[in-house]
Amino acid sequence: MNNLAQYIDHTLLKPNAEENDIFKLLEEARQYQFASVCINPFWVKTAAEKLSGSGVKVCTVIGFPLGATTSEAKAFETKKAIEDGADEVDMVLNIGALKSGKADIVEDDIRAVVKAAQGRLVKVIIETCLLSDEEKEQACRLAVKAGADFVKTSTGFSTGGATVEDVQLMRKAVGEKAGVKASGGIHSKADAEAMIAAGATRIGASSGVQIVSE
Repeated sequence: MNNLAQYIDHTLLKPNAEENDIFKLLEEARQYQFASVCINPFWVKTAAEKLSGSGVKVCTVIGFPLGATTSEAKAFETKKAIEDGADEVDMVLNIGALKSGKADIVEDDIRAVVKAAQGRLVKVIIETCLLSDEEKEQACRLAVKAGADFVKTSTGFSTGGATVEDVQLMRKAVGEKAGVKASGGIHSKADAEAMIAAGATRIGASSGVQIVSE
């Protein structure tokens, strides 16, 4: 597959990531021309400055990694991230609300972030490892209904990551209305290509350099 780099959100979300680790990530992103870097909100301003003019987008995470903050907090976090220079936001769905049958709350929660993102790309992390297939499908439909641009498999911080089966299910659920981002446990070129073949249009990986160097 040509130019896998254009699919990859080069990711570093570890809480103990230091400034030098972030600088290394940004340099790699510029060198390999990844689609974006995905970093915690604190580092957005730094990334936006360092990547200016590079063509690499700055992506950050909202309500991460549990999704259980209030909609108001997620919206504020999004607004601040955009002000700091974020081009894309990956928000975590309110998983507990979804599992409690509170679809309206889940939809409103996503919509609040979409509105705060002011036209920037919004990806909704549904955390597939915690959901039944029926819940995964519902989460995807709600994300599309609320105006999100992508659905995403995982935070990488829960009990499991992306699977080919989940990517196929999510692609089927959203059709052509949204992108699908596979994230969590993707470490090789073969992993990435399998996810893309299953319907993923973006890959979240901390092993981006390894993947494109194979």
